[in-house]
Amino acid sequence: MTNGGAACPECSQTMNFGGFVLSKRAGDGQRVCRSLWKCAGRHVWWRWADRPDEALEACQVPELFR
Repeated sequence: MTNGGAACPECSQTMNFGGFVLSKRAGDGQRVCRSLWKCAGRHVWWRWADRPDEALEACQVPELFR
């Protein structure tokens, strides 16, 4: 996992890796980590860690990770 380089989908600033968040996936009921990404513009994005090719999703609770 890199420490940055990808552009924020909302503001195009460089994003930095913010760690992993354990979540329960609604689709299959499994507990899986999400990789967390943040930019200097305070936007927070995540994706399922076991599905790195899927698009980033806006984090539903960004206030927890600022």
